[in-house]
Amino acid sequence: MLKDDKAGRRSQLWFAAGTFGFAHRSWLRSRSVPSDHFDGRPVIGICNTWSELTPCNSHFRDLAQHVREGILEAGGVPMEFPVNSTGETLTRPTGMFLRNLASMDVEETIRANPLDGVVLLMGCDKTTPALLMGAASVNLPTIGVSGGPMLDGSFRGRNVGTSDVWKITDQYRAGEVTDAEMQDLEAGLNRSHGSCNIMGTASTMASMVEVLGVGLPDNASIPAVDSRRNVLARMAGRRIVDLVREGVVIGQILTREAFENAVRVNAAIGGSTNAVIHLTALARRVGIELTIDDWDRLASGVPTLVNLQPSGHYLMQDFHEAGGLPVVLRDLAENGLLHRDALTVTGKSIWENNREARCWNPEVIHSVDKPYMKDSGIAVLRGNLCPEGAVIKPSAAEPALLQHTGRAVVFEDLADLHRRLADPDLDIDATCVMVLKNCGPRGFPGMPELGNMPIPSKLLKQGVTDIVRISDSRMSGTAFGAVVLHISPESAAGGPLALVKDGDLIELNVPERRLSVLLSDEELASRRAAWAPRAANATRGYAKLYVDHVNQAHEGADFDFLVGASGPTVETDSH
Repeated sequence: MLKDDKAGRRSQLWFAAGTFGFAHRSWLRSRSVPSDHFDGRPVIGICNTWSELTPCNSHFRDLAQHVREGILEAGGVPMEFPVNSTGETLTRPTGMFLRNLASMDVEETIRANPLDGVVLLMGCDKTTPALLMGAASVNLPTIGVSGGPMLDGSFRGRNVGTSDVWKITDQYRAGEVTDAEMQDLEAGLNRSHGSCNIMGTASTMASMVEVLGVGLPDNASIPAVDSRRNVLARMAGRRIVDLVREGVVIGQILTREAFENAVRVNAAIGGSTNAVIHLTALARRVGIELTIDDWDRLASGVPTLVNLQPSGHYLMQDFHEAGGLPVVLRDLAENGLLHRDALTVTGKSIWENNREARCWNPEVIHSVDKPYMKDSGIAVLRGNLCPEGAVIKPSAAEPALLQHTGRAVVFEDLADLHRRLADPDLDIDATCVMVLKNCGPRGFPGMPELGNMPIPSKLLKQGVTDIVRISDSRMSGTAFGAVVLHISPESAAGGPLALVKDGDLIELNVPERRLSVLLSDEELASRRAAWAPRAANATRGYAKLYVDHVNQAHEGADFDFLVGASGPTVETDSH
């Protein structure tokens, strides 16, 4: 443990003796801060993404209070502050559009203020990477506290999760579910605070916080309304004060080994494809080149252990009561699939944190010896349609579609998709491949969750439940299907996807990691010569900044000028 250097603490640059120190202390005294809070004790920021516009995070005022109590108990000074809350549930065009903006908000707010450490309150899926990215670029002692999943939903006398919505909505479109039943589903699906109750992007990213070592054990799965979530928040408040005294910053936690652990755990939990983009962006903030190919290489041979929606049957509440992520971590480590010595915010290694974990329900959490799925995770595809890669989640698709060649039915953009989807004369059958263009980082802009295109009405009525779909967009972590995502470069940037036409044959071969349009190089070159980019639809404000500076999906869709870090140092103020 390092010596506790109060005089050298970052906050003392604001509060130490002198004219500036007097002014800073005086301003804070207006909110009843006693004088001894400026004596060099750790000042801890509580970064809060509470918002009534982000229902998943609607309990964060209470959660922040538990963090505050822990900070005070450990001898620290809590300072809560708000940042942009990027909820995916209401935000248009997509919360992903605002992820980078929120990360800038976090980074600049932490750097600009007298903070020695920070606790990040995160829930709805984009708030997690945004807060981690911003905090990583400052590199202070940091702990992440996720908001936790909501309670199980209820419909027709059974538990339901957010993945069920996609299936039930298709049943409604096919006339198998009534309007009254849809009202019941609406009322019973989201019964409490918290994020989606399945292994969607929110729970995936909460799991990533835990396996990266930035969160305390059980961060991923304790339900939002469970008192144990409040205890975890309180203990995080205590622990962040110790981290400041020990001088352990987030950069010491976010190592190459930690990211490799995260990639393997994402495969083991059947995690969201969105984790590829978010962890890639986060790694690049701390100078680690995590490539899209690493996802395939590192996860190869890692079985899926967790039987959770959308790949399985159970819900997050079941996962927690079965033992949660610690069981998965212990089993992977025992089988040589984790770097055991990776440091965590507890001050212990990932192995020390989880070696005593026990599984209480092997139907929910399987083992490496007897996995739920032997070969799943995320597959990275290459070919003339995706020279910089694309991804698919094989466990979420009908197995027969993982090797498939079909005729392309092309939708030029979202408006084209909506206009033609319900057309009974749409020239499509179950063997076709649906292609959606202009929905990538620049094309929409913001790379919305449109990859799991709705199955056309005429096919639903024929009983079709899955069809190959490819696009440069993303997919909700709650969704499923034979859906190829993140095609890079995107069509709006002149990627090969832009050249595909109706009737072209597209070959998907997941076992061989291949995605191609069956056209000659000469034909593709001819089409490229005739192709012209669309006129920019973002001419001012943040949208223009986004389009002008966003990287492609395989680079994490971060802004080019945000890659790397600024560090914790700020210029001396000039009040």
